[in-house]
Amino acid sequence: MPIGLIILLLLIGLPLVEITVFIQVGSEIGALWTILLTVATAIAGSLMLRIQGLTLLTRMRGEMDRGEVPGADLVEGALMVVASILLLIPGFVTDAFGLLLFVPPVRRIIAGQVIRNARVTVVRAEAQRRGGGAGVVDLDADDWETKDGGAGRRGPSSGGSSPWISDGRNPDGRNPDGRNPGGNREPD
Repeated sequence: MPIGLIILLLLIGLPLVEITVFIQVGSEIGALWTILLTVATAIAGSLMLRIQGLTLLTRMRGEMDRGEVPGADLVEGALMVVASILLLIPGFVTDAFGLLLFVPPVRRIIAGQVIRNARVTVVRAEAQRRGGGAGVVDLDADDWETKDGGAGRRGPSSGGSSPWISDGRNPDGRNPDGRNPGGNREPD
């Protein structure tokens, strides 16, 4: 079955199922209690996300500190986000699925299935600094000059401009008297 058709059926079918369940629950416990129960599940979902989410983040950080890739924990974290979204959507069917995803053993089983069926490539990159250590500034040849007894010598090609060179020129490259670096005066 094409994915577009599945999404269409979910968009049409899920609200119809939720409305049917709302009517059934409302006829049993009353409209006010049905609304309060819906609000309570949304609040419970956000509290559960906060509690279990912090626990999961702490566990992931420990794995990363040991140099391990927290793959299963990342999938479980994504499932917890899906669970909280399902609990925020008004309806008892979505709340039931959301609550199931907050149960750690159920979440681990689903995460295991996702990991087994997913193709993941892990790339490890070591952070290395080029050049020296702290205090090293990487400049192009035209971006530096050496001052010898007051006379400045530019990098290999003369005439380059840089905000780091202090040779008395204005930011647009002209000398303070209005002349461009070639010595000619700019027309007024």
